[in-house]
Amino acid sequence: MAKKIVVIPGDGIGEEITNAAVLVLKKISDKFQLDLTFESHAAGGTAYDLYGTPLPEKTILAAKAADAVLFGAVGGAVWDNVDPALRPEKAILGLRKSLGLYANLRPIKVMDCLVEYSPLKKEIVSGIDIVIVRELIGGIYFGDKCESEMKDGFERAWDLENYSVPEVERIVKLAMEIAQKRNHKVTSVDKANVLATSRLWRRTAAKVAASYPDVKTNDMYVDNCAMQLAIHPTEFDVIVTGNLFGDILSDEAAVLGGSIGLMPSASIGECTSLYEPIHGSAPDIAGRGIANPIGTILSAAMLLRHSFSAEIAALAIEKAVEKALLDGYRTIDLYRDGFKKANTEEMTQAILDRI
Repeated sequence: MAKKIVVIPGDGIGEEITNAAVLVLKKISDKFQLDLTFESHAAGGTAYDLYGTPLPEKTILAAKAADAVLFGAVGGAVWDNVDPALRPEKAILGLRKSLGLYANLRPIKVMDCLVEYSPLKKEIVSGIDIVIVRELIGGIYFGDKCESEMKDGFERAWDLENYSVPEVERIVKLAMEIAQKRNHKVTSVDKANVLATSRLWRRTAAKVAASYPDVKTNDMYVDNCAMQLAIHPTEFDVIVTGNLFGDILSDEAAVLGGSIGLMPSASIGECTSLYEPIHGSAPDIAGRGIANPIGTILSAAMLLRHSFSAEIAALAIEKAVEKALLDGYRTIDLYRDGFKKANTEEMTQAILDRI
């Protein structure tokens, strides 16, 4: 039976990088007889310009009916003055809520051939292999908020953080199951010395962990975790945390490999899951054909693994990416003298040739 992938390019470089990933998926589909089909829909600033909303109902319905969603990126300065309720970023937040995308998985793995690109010393980054499991549809990003109100004669704004036991249980269970397939170690990150929500998080995480005696679990404050990621990153296996802390920590961890353009992610849903690179829309280089497509191509590999259980096909993509890098191909964000400078199309072709 054919498997439908809805492609949402978004804004900026989104179309360039999703086009690259679709080319790779089409070749993989032919090679492994996966019978993948593709359907494109608008979201973000592009959708706002066309339809007056960053997330048209047509896009939501198509995503819900798909077997997986491949997403590019949204946003750009041209939409900075749009009403906050209609900003491009509302598209991805809306998709997360509509699809029940409760967990974001961000693998942080530094290839040996890219160790020199890290801002940290080689001996610190060699061997990094982390998965950050971030709760995605709860916490302060989805709590009640007020943009502006008067209090005691002064203007103020506020955002409400809250978590329920079922929300914490669900995300911690997923982290435990991922750890069981890896190195059996989970670090639960919170700020329990200050925040009430973190104290509930810690209590709940401990109860869940008791059902996974084969997984070594420890708690860590978010500020300490941020520091340890910079000085002892290889000590981590799976990190699980809430929405706000996960957003910050995963972006910090993403630079360990030297370029955010390499980093994929998966947003796991109750039904349809969504896959996207973690970088932004990069409007300053949009249309120039120089964007790094690797983060999106590796997101496509995650799509095959998590949505279609096509592990061998996913590995074929990952190995092709690594081989292209080992053979010296570099997009402008990674280019140094002595390597082969490649634009988006050339890097994509180098990967296609190695599948």
